[in-house]
Amino acid sequence: MKALISVSDKTGILELARDLHALGVGLISTGGTAKLLAEQGLPVTEVAEVTGFPEMLDGRVKTLHPKVHGGLLARRDTPEHMAALKAHGIETIDLLIVNLYPFEATVAKPGCTLADAIENIDIGGPAMVRSAAKNWKDVAVLTDADQYPAVIAELKASHAQGQSKLSDKLRFALSVAAFNRISQYDGAISNYLSSVSFEAEKLSEEYVPERAQFSGQFNEQYVKVQDLRYGENSHQQAAWYRDLAPAAGSLATGVQLQGKELSYNNIADADAAWECVKSFDTGANGDPSQFAACVIVKHANPCGVAVGVNPLEAYSKAFQTDPTSAFGGIIAFNRPVDKAAAEAVSKQFVEVLMAPAFTPEALAVFKSKVNVRILQIELPADGSRGGNAIDIKRVSSGLLMQTADSHELALSDLKVVTRVQPTAQQLQDLLFAWKVAKYVKSNAIVFCANGMTMGVGAGQMSRLDSARIASIKAQHAGLSLQGTVVASDAFFPFRDGLDVVVDAGANCVIQPGGSMRDQEVIAAADERGVAMVFSGVRHFRH
Repeated sequence: MKALISVSDKTGILELARDLHALGVGLISTGGTAKLLAEQGLPVTEVAEVTGFPEMLDGRVKTLHPKVHGGLLARRDTPEHMAALKAHGIETIDLLIVNLYPFEATVAKPGCTLADAIENIDIGGPAMVRSAAKNWKDVAVLTDADQYPAVIAELKASHAQGQSKLSDKLRFALSVAAFNRISQYDGAISNYLSSVSFEAEKLSEEYVPERAQFSGQFNEQYVKVQDLRYGENSHQQAAWYRDLAPAAGSLATGVQLQGKELSYNNIADADAAWECVKSFDTGANGDPSQFAACVIVKHANPCGVAVGVNPLEAYSKAFQTDPTSAFGGIIAFNRPVDKAAAEAVSKQFVEVLMAPAFTPEALAVFKSKVNVRILQIELPADGSRGGNAIDIKRVSSGLLMQTADSHELALSDLKVVTRVQPTAQQLQDLLFAWKVAKYVKSNAIVFCANGMTMGVGAGQMSRLDSARIASIKAQHAGLSLQGTVVASDAFFPFRDGLDVVVDAGANCVIQPGGSMRDQEVIAAADERGVAMVFSGVRHFRH
């Protein structure tokens, strides 16, 4: 049995080579790896000795040879193949251990030159991987150090029985993983080169090309997390996939601690809740470290959002916004959930509960509620929020892509456009309301007061209807909108929308501005004696 080793990343390779040698596997390797193994006292044959041809062109050509690919591709159960190998003095290769030049890491570095990118495009490695993966019945191909332990364990087990072979199941799984890796690698190269703005007159070894935000061809790979029972409706099939490298603090990194399997709608709503609650890593009022945030989502829209001195207060305030809609909702906290908050939540029917952590006492509260899905999602240690850099929406036979709506509004960004000036408390509530409106489906109208949503109007074709619905929601919850602030995710095109929210009780408004009738709306605010500020940005969410 022979193994060919050619790795860029040497992680775990010495231990693997030692184990293979102990099992009687002959070692073949390329230059740098062969030198490393030899220095450690392992008997190794350089590829150049096998091929009878030296490495050349600065290592660009070393394994592209029939004595390598013949040894990988020959079918052992085909006499003609084996006769051809014998006629040409080619020995079979049974194990291939390859990881590729670090193209993705290279182009991710600031200031990466085109020359560096090109030199980190592996040619011989992918060619060998494809050959071995195609011939999976006879050859095992390892493309990741995480695969080494399973292969060695199976080889040791078979060796103990007087054999040295891997199961068909493992070899096939390794083949699939190998083709997946090649797909990822080629996709990364295509994405990079398709994004390069080529300027021939600037070509040099130091040339750092300009790159478009969106490449000429988009290639992306996802890993299936699980099949789902059904999609949005029971007659639809569905599955959940995650990014190859999910962002820290994203829903895909969560660990389910208890409960039924997540459904399609659970995942969609949980993502909406989690993304919203993550935006409250600073408090709406005062010292940020003193505030916990809670978001309750129903059908992709926040129906209650609040901050409080602890999770219990935040939940209690969020629940007050719309107790009816909160039934069967998705609840997210940005702070660890303790027993007090858990007991309050457990009194209601909840589908999914998410937080960065749960105390043992909190988990004990839900022991008897076995259907409640509890997800623990650790927030990024660096204080960042994580999340997607690019948002993607599927349309018929295509994709829409855009940079994520990661704009955050600061107090200094607000432009007061009315005679009445907002108070310090109103300014904090305006920022809170604006943060919530960003996660409400357009057209969005959000009434708030004292770090709590008081009425939410979402997803209406008319901004007037959203305003009316938000007011009705508050009435049904027994909440007074007198003295509240209100956020509108896009500008008021006419004064009628402003009149509706002021009639409901709001005395301070935040909106993007930018309408051709801004002056008419500002004049209406002055006439009604309310304060209005412009944010300068809108937050459509479709």
